[in-house]
Amino acid sequence: MEYRREIDGLRAVAVLPVILFHAGFQAFRGGFVGVDVFFVISGYLITSIILAEQAAGTFTLANFYERRARRILPALFLVMAACLPFAWLWLLPADTQSFTTSLAAVVLFISNIFFKNQSGYFDTAAELKPLLHTWSLAVEEQYYLLFPVFLVVAWRFGKRFILATLAVLSVLSLGYAHWMSQTRPAAAFFLSPMRGWELLLGAFLAFHFARPRRWKPAPATSELGAVAGLLLLAYAIFAFDARVPFPSLYTLVPTVGTALLILFATPRTLVGRVLGNKVFVGVGLVSYSAYLWHQPLLAFARHRAMEEPGPLLLGLLAASSLALAFLSWKYVETPFRDRKRFDRRFIFGCAAAGSVFFMAIAWAGHATRGFDHRLTAQQRDILRYAEASYTETVLKDVYRLGSCFLEPEQGARAFMPHCQAPAGAGGILVWGDSHAAALSHGLRQAFPRASQYNSSGCPPLQDATIAARPHCKEVNDHVLGKLVELAPAKVFLHANWGLYKALEPAENIHKTILSIRETLPHAEVIVVGPVPQWNPSLPVFLLRRRINLDGEHFVTNPALGELRLMDQTLREQSIRHGAVYLSPLQALCTESKCVATVAERNAVVPIAWDEAHLTEAGSIFLATRLLAQPRQ
Repeated sequence: MEYRREIDGLRAVAVLPVILFHAGFQAFRGGFVGVDVFFVISGYLITSIILAEQAAGTFTLANFYERRARRILPALFLVMAACLPFAWLWLLPADTQSFTTSLAAVVLFISNIFFKNQSGYFDTAAELKPLLHTWSLAVEEQYYLLFPVFLVVAWRFGKRFILATLAVLSVLSLGYAHWMSQTRPAAAFFLSPMRGWELLLGAFLAFHFARPRRWKPAPATSELGAVAGLLLLAYAIFAFDARVPFPSLYTLVPTVGTALLILFATPRTLVGRVLGNKVFVGVGLVSYSAYLWHQPLLAFARHRAMEEPGPLLLGLLAASSLALAFLSWKYVETPFRDRKRFDRRFIFGCAAAGSVFFMAIAWAGHATRGFDHRLTAQQRDILRYAEASYTETVLKDVYRLGSCFLEPEQGARAFMPHCQAPAGAGGILVWGDSHAAALSHGLRQAFPRASQYNSSGCPPLQDATIAARPHCKEVNDHVLGKLVELAPAKVFLHANWGLYKALEPAENIHKTILSIRETLPHAEVIVVGPVPQWNPSLPVFLLRRRINLDGEHFVTNPALGELRLMDQTLREQSIRHGAVYLSPLQALCTESKCVATVAERNAVVPIAWDEAHLTEAGSIFLATRLLAQPRQ
């Protein structure tokens, strides 16, 4: 098929925003749509090749999968192998075990399913997963396991039948994606059925260009179409953010923009000439390798740092991904595509050997619990507070997960009767997200009649809507209704306030306060500010600072500056509207240090088991300190 420089330029427009988005540059907060651009491009290019070979009578599945292996596996296996020593040196056992398991998921092309199952609210932050970005490769490969077979089988029925079938599947896929983005956002984002329509959009373009008598737009139409495509793509990159449900009807903005660029941006248009310049084409040529390298670089840097790396380091890492991409494109990608150097048997043999190698490492990582023999006994003692067996117990018995602390997919009807306190005077109600669930245990020890109504990722902000938490408004409305029924003497509002910056909690907390006061004029409304944050988690922080569980420790907290700003503004707005304000930062921190370990009977434990969620002892300790604070 004819080479189009502007398509390589479009690849650059896709990969650079993805890299900058993962590097944390807010200007590119919608940069994740670059993956959707890749899906459309991939659907277009691969379908074009298949159609050309089908028309010539030369298409075979063996050749198709050989090309995919040459294209994908050499650079992918190189990056995976390069990750191994850094994982050994820098990742703690739980993260190592997750990483090694992801190696197996990658070679089996099911990493999208693996990361979907890892995407729980309390899981390691996505930015810390070195191979998270391989989910998109899995989507493509799952698609290409089925799509060529379908074309071979359906070819005898003619192109009209093929196009009609694909059109129906595209509509169903898009509709399913939009519905799932509202109900099961993690599944919608990662799984192939909700992404298939994007690849098929590219396939329809390939069918269009394969027509001998296709429509050829006038020059003015091409100019306007290319500009419109570029504007749609730019809008998605710079205006979208994580609050936009994805994939959904919103995803039509970047995908239709990409389709318009493929359709109209030829060398005869201004946009086509811009995309076809040497810089964009050069980046586009190495875009696959750049995509592979950037996430491990950023993830391992974040694992290694005591706090979030600064923009300068993140920018250098982003640039480094391009430099490494050039090297792997020149010395790995290009040679392995040369059939004169490496024949089919060699390629498939290397694919099998590499897969076996990474599967063996995955098995070893699982069997040794992330090679935990690397740790000392004291280190293992600290890490047990971050292990699944401990956190599951805390979530079930302390936070009351699934009954009084709802998971993202649970609606208000899931609240159980025991969440409601026994009747009587002096009752309290704890309203908020997972941080409120963490604090509720300590408050229940202080107040025998304590009601708990919490929901993951859902702050106590009236009318708050969060795409990733579709039941949030329903839950908050339910809690407001419970206030009338329970008439508590005190209502505690608490959340991971910094997580909801886009909702402007300091500016909007007054709506909740006023609603409570209108419903319960004599109730005391108590707003609890942000708790100390530890990156990436307090147990890891203690390990890196070589602090043991041998006493109560105050430890320097790098995140205090930003937290104090949130604490101050939330305090001012809460007091202004008649609420009492309690500050965990005031209760736990000095000017630069915060309580990191607390006594629990005859032992010393971390105050939190991840970046901020309190242990059982931590919850009691903080609640006691907060209730002793003077009322403000």
